Amino acid sequence: MPAVKPADFTPVDTMRHSAAHLLAAAVQELFPEAKFGVGPVIENGFYYDIDLPRALTPLDIQKIEKRMKDLRARKLQFVREEMPIDAAIRLFTDLKQDYKVDLLESLKAKGTTAVSDEEAGDVEAGAASASVFKTGKFTDLCRGPHVANTMEIGAFKIRSVAGAYWRGNEKNKMLQRVYGLAFSTQEELDSYLKMIEEAEKRDHKKLGPELDLFVFSELVGPGLPLFTPRGQLIRSLLDGFVWELREAKGYDRVEIPHITKKELYEKSGHWAKYKDDLFKFKTREGHEFAMKPMNCPHHTQIFARRPWSYRELPQRYANSTMCYRDEQTGELSGLSRVRAFTQDDAHVFCRMDQVKAEMIAIWDIVRKFYGTFNLKLKLRLSLHDPKQPEKYLGDKALWKKAEDTLREIAAKRKIEYVEAPGEAAFYGPKLDFMAVDSLGRSWQVATIQLDMNMPERFDLACMSEEGVKERVVMIHAAIMGSIERFLSVLIEHVAGAFPTWLAPVQVQVIPVGKTHQKTAKKLHALLKAEGLRSACDESNETVGYKIRKAEKMRTPYMLVIGDKEKSLRKVNVRIRGKQKEKPMALKSFIAAVQKEIAGRKMTP
Repeated sequence: MPAVKPADFTPVDTMRHSAAHLLAAAVQELFPEAKFGVGPVIENGFYYDIDLPRALTPLDIQKIEKRMKDLRARKLQFVREEMPIDAAIRLFTDLKQDYKVDLLESLKAKGTTAVSDEEAGDVEAGAASASVFKTGKFTDLCRGPHVANTMEIGAFKIRSVAGAYWRGNEKNKMLQRVYGLAFSTQEELDSYLKMIEEAEKRDHKKLGPELDLFVFSELVGPGLPLFTPRGQLIRSLLDGFVWELREAKGYDRVEIPHITKKELYEKSGHWAKYKDDLFKFKTREGHEFAMKPMNCPHHTQIFARRPWSYRELPQRYANSTMCYRDEQTGELSGLSRVRAFTQDDAHVFCRMDQVKAEMIAIWDIVRKFYGTFNLKLKLRLSLHDPKQPEKYLGDKALWKKAEDTLREIAAKRKIEYVEAPGEAAFYGPKLDFMAVDSLGRSWQVATIQLDMNMPERFDLACMSEEGVKERVVMIHAAIMGSIERFLSVLIEHVAGAFPTWLAPVQVQVIPVGKTHQKTAKKLHALLKAEGLRSACDESNETVGYKIRKAEKMRTPYMLVIGDKEKSLRKVNVRIRGKQKEKPMALKSFIAAVQKEIAGRKMTP
């Protein structure tokens, strides 16, 4: 979770930053030998990295939180003092705060570029002086800002403890990272805690294995999910839906290998920027190859296979394929952050005057896809950071033209958006779509990227009306982005209760007893013949237990078969999440479910 930079602090961030100091002050009183790392503001709260003689226990957390409340009640002032950096080094050396000394010495030797964003939040910019804050008996290296006194800190709660290497380097000592939540009022904190409780119930890392969708294997390795038949069925249906939407817009499917010579990425610019994130290997002949972390350079070579007339543009290539990135183990998280993921990727090669129409067509796909799941979308324009031009390919004129084009498209759609300098891809700006789930959380999902640089690097062109070579532009488009990541969002959005069209088993047939199994199997076969995904529970368990099993697997429909249903003219229908059973004519039930599936309805 990234830190919030002091320059971007809101009043709530200032309060949360002050709460981090309050946490450290409480820990110092309870553990005088504690050594403190950094304590930045993060979304909804703060954390502090602390070196302690032993692991914190749940009882310790309770004591720390109580001590924080006691200190807050004392109305302690946040007192700032500016001092030369050498004086600050002496101060923190005397206080035996080795990590603060390490930060200060790094700054003195190399300046602020020697520290990370999180660390910079605790250090005055520049190496000539340092800013020190005192809160009661606690002294910290920090640039602020803070509230005037501790009574201005709102409601807080210590949430959890995790491990974190000092300065993110696994060669350094592991510290204890204490996470806290902080809000302006107790009501806001209680509301957030309630949401967190619900989120934990919906956690895809918990529900995925419970619903038999995916597993991880220590023998295969972390970040490499394995999908079961049930999980792969859902992936295929999602991918098929995206392809259906793309096919209607004139896309063609292509396929590419999973590896490439490094020369492809050297030419595209990816090697220089991402070589440390790639899985690399050498052939027997000594050639260096990489597992592909993205697909766009491969797709340029499909376009480059022959000359093109302007009449043949746009060329639209779609490709759902695995990509691989050498993510650090500590960054992996269920399906949200993995080492192997499937991109539903597409690239459009077109003329500049075709860009707006093509991007709006992609936007239509995005809107239709996410609307199907009742996921509201917000828009972010991810732009380059003009203060750091070295991070991007291309010149200022190209970037201005590309970014102005995205603004015009957003304006045409009459949608509110936020601009995010520094969030662009290194080759071009993006329209990033943020989906808001049923708990109000935002997730970055689809993206549309305008790229004028890669066509330049690969000399991609068409022949114009005048018979001269004309540079094309490239549009990158991912609807789900990563099927794995979207599946994690969807599982949590619906709490594992997939709509019927996506459910691995749509109808569970439940015979009351052994004498009803023959009828149940006949019904099961009939439902399958009608195109429904049916399962029949022939176990010797009670009806109640069978229903609970089906409910636990989030099956949309359960048909309970007893003496009254032996003719199969009528069936006893139980709908997921509802206690009452409803008798229906079998033909009517099948027709209703088929209609629901065809319309991709969200609820049974």
